Amino acid sequence: MHEIVNYIVDLVSQFGYLGIFIMMFLESTFFPFPSEVAMIPAGYLAFKGEMNIVIAILVGTVGSLSGALFNYYLAKQYGRKGVLAFGKYFFFTEEKLQKMEEYFMKHGSFSTFVSRLIPGIRQLISLPAGLSNMDFKKFTIYTTAGAGVWIVVLTLLGYYLGVLVEDIDTTKNYIPQLIDASKPYVHQILYFTLTAIAIATSIYIWNNKSKKI
Repeated sequence: MHEIVNYIVDLVSQFGYLGIFIMMFLESTFFPFPSEVAMIPAGYLAFKGEMNIVIAILVGTVGSLSGALFNYYLAKQYGRKGVLAFGKYFFFTEEKLQKMEEYFMKHGSFSTFVSRLIPGIRQLISLPAGLSNMDFKKFTIYTTAGAGVWIVVLTLLGYYLGVLVEDIDTTKNYIPQLIDASKPYVHQILYFTLTAIAIATSIYIWNNKSKKI
């Protein structure tokens, strides 16, 4: 899988913004493609003046939303059998789908926002949303908001690394160098993100209970 990811990165990195779109589209579908590989280098290239950071963020967000919509419509149109039939080519099992459905049922439509910030879940939460026929407008808003937050964080991290790290050799494949340099920061971001998710979820649950009273 590592070799496949490297091949895709090498291929689409030649296409600039289109490459970002393709990588983020894949990241939001069944393909286990890490968003860090797309957006951290984009932020770094923005620091180098080779990309526009706003355009990179917008393209990444649109790509992520497009991949999520692919999963949403696949689930909505073909149901569980269709999802599992297609997903088996990407090592997606019925057990994983059941876990996603349980998570979605437990946390409701708001989970489509929260899950975009959680690795391993954000790519697949669109499936139970489609299976449950979640309102399209609400799905799009929550997905765009969650994906946008994560993409902004990763892109700014790439830009920040450009300020901190000066020994990256851009004459070679610099993406692995960037990813290695970003690992400590990504872990810190994940801890912060999970804390923010817990707070946001608590507020959401409290507001819902208040409305019912």
